[in-house]
Amino acid sequence: MSEMQEALKKLVQPWHEALKDPERAQEETLQRLLTLYARTEYGAQHKAGKIGSIEGYRLAFPIMTYPDYKPIIQQVMRGHYQALLTEPPLGWAMTRGTSGQPKYIPMTELDMQYRGLCGARGVLNYVLRTGRFHILEGYCLNTTFPSVVGTLKVGDREITYGYTSGLYAKYSEARTPVKLVPKQDEIDALGAGLSEQDWERRFELTYQRARGKPVTMLVGVTQTMLQFGRFLRKHHGLYPKEIWQMDLLSPSSVAGIQYKYRPALKALYGQVDIVEIYGATEGTFSQQLDEKPGVVPNYDVFFLEVETRQGVKMLYDLRPGEYGSLVVSTPTLPRYKIGDVILSFGDNYFRCIGREKPLAYLRYLWDRLWNWEPG
Repeated sequence: MSEMQEALKKLVQPWHEALKDPERAQEETLQRLLTLYARTEYGAQHKAGKIGSIEGYRLAFPIMTYPDYKPIIQQVMRGHYQALLTEPPLGWAMTRGTSGQPKYIPMTELDMQYRGLCGARGVLNYVLRTGRFHILEGYCLNTTFPSVVGTLKVGDREITYGYTSGLYAKYSEARTPVKLVPKQDEIDALGAGLSEQDWERRFELTYQRARGKPVTMLVGVTQTMLQFGRFLRKHHGLYPKEIWQMDLLSPSSVAGIQYKYRPALKALYGQVDIVEIYGATEGTFSQQLDEKPGVVPNYDVFFLEVETRQGVKMLYDLRPGEYGSLVVSTPTLPRYKIGDVILSFGDNYFRCIGREKPLAYLRYLWDRLWNWEPG
């Protein structure tokens, strides 16, 4: 067990160390990212190789939205990956923006390594904190979206794209000891449809494959966790808590997990602990550190800024109660405004309170009041 503990500590220690000195960690992260950006045409155009400070980075690189990046991304789709990336895309993740138009985000091998590491940190940190190492020996229930949705014609090329959760699952299966049930290839084989019938077929597969197995955790999209639990009750007369004795849920992909969805998750899955992950199609940016409901950033992997009413600030500089629109720099996207509003609780604890829309903060306050969250 001591060998396992040491291995897990090595994976979470850089995260913990970065939290002790966010300013130093973010400066180091920026320099590492700039080294990558300098090897791309976009980065070279903005003199990435000559930038030595955060101030210089902000002067040289503008904040960009998806429509701003779209012409460059289309070059990558046509095969000219050097326009934005240092290596060919490993895959393409699809999401839908606030306008309803599809967004296609390239994912490289290095990018996926960072995403996979950050996505696992919440669970690994929980295992170390509680000593429940048996969680890693059991199965992880797989209720993800398909990793293959379709193909897109770009010039004379066709690219395959899928949903981020499915791509993460497939990547983790191939490169880590995680035991998913069912396997992602089995989910993909059922097709890419998102109708109620399509989900029922996936959920039935999950139930049949996982029944009788020692399932210890469920990691994935919050909405599908809830849908799966309700499916079991409707079609098999059982709640998940009556089938498996899980220790942990690690939900993501929606605002309000701790104050809006937590009661429903516990009603379906029992007295499980809930470790929240905050991520988007563009990356996994933070996860829960302890019993406190806020998430804590991966300062050692991503460069994180916030566009506030007082101007652009570093995420770690936000005062308690201050909020704004998150701007991320990832291995593939410099200064990308993802459209999420982040609220600070102080001491590096944050929460995504929703998409960037009018009255977003007032909507959040109303939700907290309506759902009776203490504090």
